[in-house]
Amino acid sequence: MRILVLSDIHANLTALEAVLQAAGNFDATWCLGDLVGYGPDPNECVQAVRQLPNLLCVVGNHDAAALMQIDADTFNPEARSALLWTRRQLSQESRDFLSNLPEKLEVDRVTLAHGSPRHPVWEYLLDTRTATTNFDFFDTPLCFVGHTHLPVLYSQHNSDHLARLNIPEPNQAVPLAERAILNPGSVGQPRDRDPRASFAIYNQKENTWDYRRVEYEIDAVQKRMANAHLPDRHIQRLAAGW
Repeated sequence: MRILVLSDIHANLTALEAVLQAAGNFDATWCLGDLVGYGPDPNECVQAVRQLPNLLCVVGNHDAAALMQIDADTFNPEARSALLWTRRQLSQESRDFLSNLPEKLEVDRVTLAHGSPRHPVWEYLLDTRTATTNFDFFDTPLCFVGHTHLPVLYSQHNSDHLARLNIPEPNQAVPLAERAILNPGSVGQPRDRDPRASFAIYNQKENTWDYRRVEYEIDAVQKRMANAHLPDRHIQRLAAGW
């Protein structure tokens, strides 16, 4: 079973469409949250994700904030400006979908969360020490997370005091350790200095992780953002991947 793993789409329909085309055939979709926020296409992205096969999806912090479940003042000024714009744009249909998303899911051998298994909506896994602590907060062999917009793989072996960090190479299916936390990176707003949309294919039968990147028409997204008067910093960062 080939599973498309997505995270942090951030209302970037052009990037999402490029990912879906590049992914080829897949049997199911696991989305790790933040369908909206920052980008110009919140309703379109929600609608596109809803139609994906055998979908499982968890809520992200921007999704929750768009529903006013998180105070806008917890965001920096530019993110808050984009958030308030998103709140005005969201249709009732999109709100209903986002409001029914769980914070965490367990499916087969995998736990799904946006931030971390310990704090599913908000915690960032940015270092091996934080990742090591989080291995105590899920019981499945694997955990898939997003939130950082960085494609990484943390693995834990019985003899390890700290989790091991690996940044995977694109287009190489790697066998997974018995215990691992994996991040597919961001579809709509990568932050690893690579502006290409990021995603992964998880092969359940072979227990492999195939991390991938795909180019998309960034300038088209930037034009839509400018027309919507979204923050200039968010517009510029798409082209540089930061």
